[in-house]
Amino acid sequence: MAKSGVGQTAVPNPVAYGGQALIEGVMMRGPGRVAMAIRRPDGQISVRVEEYRPVQNRWPWLRLFVVRGVVALVESLVLGINALMYSANQTLDEDEQLSGGQMTATVVIALAIALFVFAVFPTWVVGLLRPHFGSAVAANVVEGLIRTALLLGYLWGISRTPDVRRVLEYHGAEHKSIHTYEDGAALTVAEARQRSRRHPRCGTSFLLVVAIVGIIIFAFFGWPVLWERILLRLVLLPVVAGVAYEFIRLAGRSHSPLVRWASWPGLALQGLTTREPDDQELEVGLAALAALLEDKAALEWNGAEVI
Repeated sequence: MAKSGVGQTAVPNPVAYGGQALIEGVMMRGPGRVAMAIRRPDGQISVRVEEYRPVQNRWPWLRLFVVRGVVALVESLVLGINALMYSANQTLDEDEQLSGGQMTATVVIALAIALFVFAVFPTWVVGLLRPHFGSAVAANVVEGLIRTALLLGYLWGISRTPDVRRVLEYHGAEHKSIHTYEDGAALTVAEARQRSRRHPRCGTSFLLVVAIVGIIIFAFFGWPVLWERILLRLVLLPVVAGVAYEFIRLAGRSHSPLVRWASWPGLALQGLTTREPDDQELEVGLAALAALLEDKAALEWNGAEVI
């Protein structure tokens, strides 16, 4: 485990910590624990640490290749939604706070819209233009390109809004904090400021890899009628996500030039989904990570209060 001493070298085989930007905060996740650091309206950083039991620990078969990616995705989604609701309520007045039902309804609606936009709409459009393509493979490639274009357009659009831009700054703070730990440096703002805001294990890279893997996998099933195509895309989504997870996992620990070259598009895309954080946002990201590491000195340096 990394300590925050001065002059450290890179951590040998560091724990693969991950995280997520929140509303005025950052969540960090480690083996069996999550930490949420939130910048409260009064300027104080509050840190909350919670234990959880990874579902993979209950049934060993859930750790199988590809299957573990699907499990990790669902688990991350559940933890992320809970963390978002916590951060939102930390920054809202008591009479404005969200209930669990409101957050669940919002997530369900958002997932339904996402499935329509990224799974149904592209294959429907290409189906209308199918006579212009010479093969089923070509149709699948065009569908994948449309899906990727929609993803890029969506990310570009939301990145232009001021409220989302602030979340993207916390996203950058999360990445810089993790890089600081993985480099074995002290968990200070001065050290984190020098690190990249892009990280190979980022969820943004995962989304792009999903789009690319989908093109390859769907091409094996030809070009059936519309309802069969939609059903195939929904049924095979866990497989696509599982394969994408394995690549992201490899990219996060491999030094192979080939893997790094293949990871470049995802890292480039993070230019849209991260922004350069200020020092106060870096303090929040470092506080969340320090809480997982039980690094009391780093928590004090970053002005955090554990609740």
